[in-house]
Amino acid sequence: MSSMPSKSSNSDLTTVCLIPARSGSKRVAHKNILDINGHPLLAYTISAALDSAEFLAVVVSTDDERYADIARHYGALVLELRPSELARDGSPDIDWVEFEIRQLHKSGYSFDQFALLRPTNPFRSKATIKRALEHFRRNQWADSLRAVERTSLHPGKMWVKRGEQLFPVLPVQSGSTDWFSSPTQTLPEVWVQNASLEISRVPNVTTQRNITGNRILGFETSDLEGFDINSPEDVVLLTHYLRQSPNALPTVKSHPYSAK
Repeated sequence: MSSMPSKSSNSDLTTVCLIPARSGSKRVAHKNILDINGHPLLAYTISAALDSAEFLAVVVSTDDERYADIARHYGALVLELRPSELARDGSPDIDWVEFEIRQLHKSGYSFDQFALLRPTNPFRSKATIKRALEHFRRNQWADSLRAVERTSLHPGKMWVKRGEQLFPVLPVQSGSTDWFSSPTQTLPEVWVQNASLEISRVPNVTTQRNITGNRILGFETSDLEGFDINSPEDVVLLTHYLRQSPNALPTVKSHPYSAK
């Protein structure tokens, strides 16, 4: 367990940042600590969160002591390693979020809401974080906020197969015409969630055991704000984007991590 850092002196801060970084990625091995421009991938999300000055604490949730050491090096808090049963491929987010909130409460932290920032998006900046939190504050009716972007792959044109037969994912009609037979431009806009961020109120977890609650506020992102590394092809894309825009990553103020 890490030594307890001092809590923020800003008494107005009521949000903690939770960064999931389990070690068991299959498609891209150890993707959360890939070396990107001399720093592990995880460092860019930690740095953006800290530089935003919006959080009472920036917490990395990991099941791996090496990841924890990296997180601490870059200024994040690791209260306790995530139990292995909460770090499997199929482990739902609610399990580890509930665990981290419980650990923070035990350690004396008091907060009303949390932001979930995945390290697989290194392009999320402090400006994105601040914009999202301000959007959430302006919409007090919302239980949570989720980053979304417009998708060109409309679900009205999608199918599932059962044996050899196709069934529409959305058996909806526009007048007398099925969506799958309608021109795409006549269909309603559809938004897909991305890896930029989520924000939620703590009672969603503690009373409903739910991250989103019932009323979800959309936060529209653009360009690389919603980028996500899920496959080797995404790593190639990341390299391409960095060649085009070498200053697109958040600034990392710490010196590069090296294992002791």
